Amino acid sequence: MREEFLITRQGRQYVLFAGLLDEAHARGLRSIETELLQVPEEANGMTAIVRARVEMEDGRTFSGLGDANPQNVGRSIAPHLIRMAETRAKARALRDAVNVGATALEELTDGEESPPVEEARSRRPRPVEEAPPGEGGSGAGRRGGRVRRSQLELLRTLAVEARGENGVERLERHIGKPLSELTREEAEAWIDRLTPAGGRE
Repeated sequence: MREEFLITRQGRQYVLFAGLLDEAHARGLRSIETELLQVPEEANGMTAIVRARVEMEDGRTFSGLGDANPQNVGRSIAPHLIRMAETRAKARALRDAVNVGATALEELTDGEESPPVEEARSRRPRPVEEAPPGEGGSGAGRRGGRVRRSQLELLRTLAVEARGENGVERLERHIGKPLSELTREEAEAWIDRLTPAGGRE
């Protein structure tokens, strides 16, 4: 699994769904099929359940179940329970297919395993790098570098969780620039603000 698809939160490592899909393609992914097992309705607590089946080129198959209800997803994603259940099911099947033990970020329930803002800031390591020529002193080099791909992927995921299907576009309008133009420090700040346990913006 490539490093840019791994996220460390509260001392634990998680993998992004995009990373699982990338790794599966690299290892010969043939197909992913999903089946809706339970439609969310009042009688079942508005819980959607989906089964995913992953097939690799060598014929091996892997399956996973995913569930989603208003109690284990963010408020803005609640209208899209089937989609979230499907994503979680695919993540679990793909983890088995590529032999990844780390939980996918998308599998977490709302706020689960997410550290409070201050704790997240104290535990998260800051990258140290040389500042590009002509772009400020050591302070800019340490904290003002370009947003990392892992930060970008996490921000996109959190934006959709917090703001719905058009979450990325809405967040970019609110910030005033594309997420890809954020500095690492700015990206860290927005990750903190959008992390469920740290409170939504």
